[in-house]
Amino acid sequence: MIAHSLNVDETVRRQPNAAFARELARFGPDAPSSPAPGFAEASAYCRQLAQAHYENFTVASWLLPRALRPHFHHIYAYCRWADDLADETCSSDESILLLNWWEQQLDACFAATAHHPVFVALTPTIQEFAIPKGPFADLLKAFRQDQWVGEYHSFPQLLEYCQHSANPVGRLVLHLGRCHDAERGALSDSICTGLQLANFWQDVARDCAQGRFYLPRDDRERFGYTDDAYRGRQCNPAFAKLMEFEVSRAEQFLRAGFPLLDLVPRWLRMDVSLFIRGGLAILAAIREERYNVWQCRPTLSKWRTARLFLDAAFNTKV
Repeated sequence: MIAHSLNVDETVRRQPNAAFARELARFGPDAPSSPAPGFAEASAYCRQLAQAHYENFTVASWLLPRALRPHFHHIYAYCRWADDLADETCSSDESILLLNWWEQQLDACFAATAHHPVFVALTPTIQEFAIPKGPFADLLKAFRQDQWVGEYHSFPQLLEYCQHSANPVGRLVLHLGRCHDAERGALSDSICTGLQLANFWQDVARDCAQGRFYLPRDDRERFGYTDDAYRGRQCNPAFAKLMEFEVSRAEQFLRAGFPLLDLVPRWLRMDVSLFIRGGLAILAAIREERYNVWQCRPTLSKWRTARLFLDAAFNTKV
């Protein structure tokens, strides 16, 4: 069973986002009826969404062939909307209803009857690259799970969550690279899971404030890190040992994905390398803080980020 004993009151973590509320009023289920936008308008909307929300995504997209950038924008816009439907509303109940509506829009997209601008843009991408519905639907499963699961009892349960929350993104990228198969998919899963774990360990304090506790209970008990210490955000010796273990495990997942670099098109290698190196850099930053992620959220400086690009470009060993 997945425990819920550490959950905080939902009112602490449900702060509706005013900017997204405006987007929801324009394009959500209760928006006034209007003709579906044309493809050019819908694609421009996705591009603006990507550029406005995620600087690193925009920078990484510069490394891609120009013809592929719009397709990445379309997929990013889908993920961005789903993420906001999950986290930027008033309540978990509202998020569940909206995520169900979003999946209905996904079904309409695969039926070529899309009306929402994100899906109007996404439909030709799905058709051109023969992308199945599975990865898109898996992401929604993870976002729904976030609404009712606040704590993970075991690491296998956390891995199952990563299979839906992180791994589909890598598989979508492989489809855009026209290189998705079982071997590459498994290597991509390892990278995406490692990167998701690195983000979890970077954001322990932030997730705790939102009522989400990703450090598995089995591991916490193994190292003697109590619920009271977790609630109290204590960085004691037990927490340092726990984090050292989790950081090393995340690193193993990231490093296990390195063989993918030799199995993807040349234009995709630097992006894959950046994902791996970025995750490893986050883990290194956590180590440098002596695992005290309660006191300071480990981040990468501009110089360190620039170094990642150089190392990826020249295939420097890590």
